[in-house]
Amino acid sequence: MKIFNTLTRKKEEFVPLKEGEVNIYSCGPTVYNLFHIGNARPFIIFDTLRRYFEYRGYKVNFVQNFTDIDDKLINRAREEGTTVSEIAKKYIEEYFIDAKGLNIKHATYHPKATENIDEIIKIIKTLEEKGFAYNLDGGVYFRAKKFDEYGKLSHMPLDELEAGVRKELDERKEDPMDFVLWKKQKSPDEPAWESPWGLGRPGWHIECSAMANRFLGKTIDIHCGGRDLIFPHHENEIAQSECANGVPFARYWMHNGFINIDNQKMSKSLNNFLLVRDLSKIYGYEAIRFFMLSAHYRTPINFSDELIKQSQAGLERLYNCIENLDFLISKSQSRGVSEEVKGQVEKYKNSFIEAMDDDLNTADAISVLFELAKYANTYCAGENLSKDDLVLFKETFMELGGVLGIFYSKKDETLDSEIEELINLRQKARSEKNFKEADRIRDLLKEKGIILLDTPQGVKWKRI
Repeated sequence: MKIFNTLTRKKEEFVPLKEGEVNIYSCGPTVYNLFHIGNARPFIIFDTLRRYFEYRGYKVNFVQNFTDIDDKLINRAREEGTTVSEIAKKYIEEYFIDAKGLNIKHATYHPKATENIDEIIKIIKTLEEKGFAYNLDGGVYFRAKKFDEYGKLSHMPLDELEAGVRKELDERKEDPMDFVLWKKQKSPDEPAWESPWGLGRPGWHIECSAMANRFLGKTIDIHCGGRDLIFPHHENEIAQSECANGVPFARYWMHNGFINIDNQKMSKSLNNFLLVRDLSKIYGYEAIRFFMLSAHYRTPINFSDELIKQSQAGLERLYNCIENLDFLISKSQSRGVSEEVKGQVEKYKNSFIEAMDDDLNTADAISVLFELAKYANTYCAGENLSKDDLVLFKETFMELGGVLGIFYSKKDETLDSEIEELINLRQKARSEKNFKEADRIRDLLKEKGIILLDTPQGVKWKRI
C-alpha cells in the first residue's frame, strides 16, 4: 500500500514498525456539541483506513480521543448552568449515536484528556527539565524555536508560521511562537488539577501527545486528521513529542481535504455548519458515508443537496443489484460457479485492492463496485442462472462493501401475513387471467408501500 505522507509530501510505500500490526492515532472530537459534516469526513475516512488494514490481515490498534476539557466545554457549561464533565458525558454519548448511524467502528481505545492528566504532567516536566518548556506564574509554555525542525510538517518557514499563529493572551511569552502546555486556572468555576506549577489544566496539543504515547508508544505508524490540524495542532504535537522522547513521533501523516457547503467555506460567520444529526433525517446516515467516500480523501469536497442526492441514487443502484441477487438466489438451482464468473469477480476484487492500495482511493474503489454491479446485472438477465454464481456476486458485494463500511442500513425484510396473502391473491388472479382484479390488488399493495415487479423467475416486491 502507498500512502501520501504530509511529512514528506509524496506517496510512500507503507511499512509498519511491527510486521502485521498498525498503530493509528486519529484526532477525535471536542465534545461540546453534536458533530458537523466537516468533522464527519475524517471520522469516516480513517474508519475506512482502519477497515482496509484489517481486511488485508493487519492487527490494527486504532486510537481516537475525546477532548473533554477545553474553553468550548467551559463556555457551554456556563451557558447551560451545568458542569464541564456533564457536557462532555452528554456529547460523548451523542457522538456514539451519530457514529453508529455512519457505521463508524469503536476505536480500540477512546481515551479522554481528563483521564490522562498524570501522563500529560509527566511529559511537561520532562520538557521543562530538558529546557524546552518554561513556567510563567503557573502557565507553562513550549519554546517552539528551540526545536530545530519546527515547521517540518506544514513545510512553511518560521516567519510565515509566526504571521499566522494565534496570539496567546499572555504577552510575557519569550517568543510569539511559543505555545501553551499547561494553563493556569483563571477562575474557581474552571476545572483544574494539581500540578508542579499549581492548579490548572492541559493545553490542547499536549493532550494528544500524551494519549498517543500512552496507548501506542513513543513512535506510531500513522497519525491522521483534517488539513486544518496540520498547523498548529499536529506541528506542535511533533515538536513536544520528539523533544520529550528523543525519537520520531509519527512515521506517516494523513490529512483529509476540506468540505465546502454549496461552494462556500464552512464557517461560523456564514452559519453553514451542517450537523450530521440533522442531515441524517433528510438523507439517511449511509448516504452521507457513501458521499464522503465518493471522492478521494485528500481532495476538497463540495456538499450540496444535488450532490448528496446523486450519492443516494448511486447507493440505491447498488442496493437494487444486491436485492435482485437475493431474489434470484431464492429461485435458482446450484450448478457450481462458472470459470468465467469466478475469473471476472477475481478481476474486480483485484481492481478494488489496487485502488485502495493507491493512497486509499475510495472513489476508484466505488467505481469498481458499479462495474461489478453492471456485470452482475448482465449475468442476471441471462438464462440458466446458477445459484452458486449469484451467491458469489452477493458475497463479493458484501465483502468489498464491508471494507468501505457500506451496505449496512437495509436489512433482510420480511412481509407480514396480510401483505403475503395479497401478493398470493394477485398471483392467483393473474393465473386465472383476471387482470382487473390483479391490477386492483397491485394498486392496493402500492397504497400499503409495496411495489411489485413481475419477472420470469416470479414476482419481486419492494418497499417504497
